[in-house]
Formats: sequence, C-alpha cells, structure tokens
Amino acid sequence: MPERVLIVEDEVKLAGLLHDYLAQEGFEVTVLHRGDEVEPWVGAHDVDLVLLDLMLPGKNGLDVCKGLRASSDVAIVMVTARVEEIDRLLGLELGADDYICKPFSPREVVARVKAVLRRTRRDERGVEGGLKLDEAGYRATIGGTDLNLTAVEFQLLKVLVEHPGRIYTRDQLMDAMYRDERVVADRTVDSHIKKIRRKISAVLPDRELVHSVYGLGYKYEW
Repeated sequence: MPERVLIVEDEVKLAGLLHDYLAQEGFEVTVLHRGDEVEPWVGAHDVDLVLLDLMLPGKNGLDVCKGLRASSDVAIVMVTARVEEIDRLLGLELGADDYICKPFSPREVVARVKAVLRRTRRDERGVEGGLKLDEAGYRATIGGTDLNLTAVEFQLLKVLVEHPGRIYTRDQLMDAMYRDERVVADRTVDSHIKKIRRKISAVLPDRELVHSVYGLGYKYEW
C-alpha cells in the first residue's frame, strides 16, 4: 500500500507541483489549501505525513501543528519562508518532525519526506534494533529480555521510541506520562529516564538508547 501524504499549501501552482513530484515517487497524495480544513480531514482519513505550510488562510500552520499533535502522531514537515520560526517549528514547542525553507526544489521536498518517513516508520509489532513494545501488556523487551518497566516508564519510553531522533522537552514528556494533568516537578522526568537507562544498560551494557540533548530534553536513537 502506498504511503499517504497530505499537502497543505495555499499557493495552488506550488501545491500542484509538489503533488506531481510526490505522486511520481509512488505516494498517494491529497492537497488542501486552507488550514482550517486540516484537522477534520486528518481525523477522517489515514495519512502518514503532513507537509504543512506556515502561512495559510483559515488557520495558520503553527496552530494546525499544535492541533494535530494533540490528537495524532502523524509525521509533520513544516514549510516556511520565515527563518526566525525554525526553532519553534522543531521545537520543540510544536512537535514538528522536520522543516523545509522556501525557496526549495521539489526534489529536495521529496527527499525530505522520504527521510522523515524512514525515521518515523515502525511496524506494529515492534521497533528497530530489537526493542519491542507490547502496548496491551505495558511490556518492553530487548532481544526477548523483559526490561521490567513500570507503567509510567513504559509510557515515557513509548513516546520517545515512536519518533526516533525527535527531541522531546520535559513538558511534552510529562504531558504524555500524566494525562490527568497532575502537577509534577520537571526533574520527575529525569528520574524516570535514569531508571529506564539503568534497565536498558542491564541488557545492553555498551549502548545508550535514550540520549540527553543539552538545554532541550531527550531523544531515542538505536
């Protein structure tokens, strides 16, 4: 089944050009021209990646990205001509997976889309490198060895693993861990990360899978 890409771009000619290039590469492509159409459409359709322009009628791309992240783990690549917005796009306030600056070549966009999908892709039974997550049983294993994670540790690792290479702030991780909006200290995340690392190192003593990113947060990479 072809991977599905949603293009959200109000410049009709540019949207058509991107559509043609992506379709030639085997993607199933849909185009929307307004920001306020995106969330209802994504809620009603399966899509693997959203190529989302920053400046849109109806609802701007920043707000659309926030809305999508609140309800979906779809990959998001932001398109912007505003260089000063890049830090916000990647984050990590908004949770976009990547960005492309205008002007760009359509070939560059195709290459970036493929790269993001490779990075975010995981099969339903597990993830790369032998780490497998059993969501029904809240069980994480490496090479068949149970990591014996608590429910909170499992949820935290699951968020990181779902998007390898993506950096999450402590606030984003706390939101994922504690959906009941309880008030917890920032360092609670650090404590859980430390325990997860210790349990992983007991199985893989020479590998670090959960990485600290100074001043930003944490990411998972095999």
